[in-house]
Amino acid sequence: MTDPQPIGAPKKILVVDDNLVIRKVVEMKLKAGGYEVVTAKDGSAAVSSIHKEKPDLILLDILFPPDLMEGGMSWDGFAIMRWLHNMMSGANDVPVIIISGTDPAKYRDRCLAAGATAYFQKPINLDELMATIHSALGETAPAA
Repeated sequence: MTDPQPIGAPKKILVVDDNLVIRKVVEMKLKAGGYEVVTAKDGSAAVSSIHKEKPDLILLDILFPPDLMEGGMSWDGFAIMRWLHNMMSGANDVPVIIISGTDPAKYRDRCLAAGATAYFQKPINLDELMATIHSALGETAPAA
């Protein structure tokens, strides 16, 4: 069971992408929108952040370069979504929005079938992403 957030506390969003520019651009947009932001550069960092930070929503890339130094499990976006859905600790209902440079014809349906709330192709339309985040979190979008 997760602790309820105090009224007015910002929602926490985890941004998982191996591209530093994407992480920073999305982080700046989210912070400007009043969100608390945590970032991770790969799947294993994402899993660690999910345990530690308990995000309200996850923006997740699908493919990450292999980490030959780690020697552990190679996490891609699909493995992370499977892991999330199998968790018993409340993280299994965290909305996941895919942000990916992969071919949407090849991956969009597979991502949605795996439990993603939405799929965004890079380069990301940040205004559409923010509207989708508001919807996924049950928020009303701020007036433009």
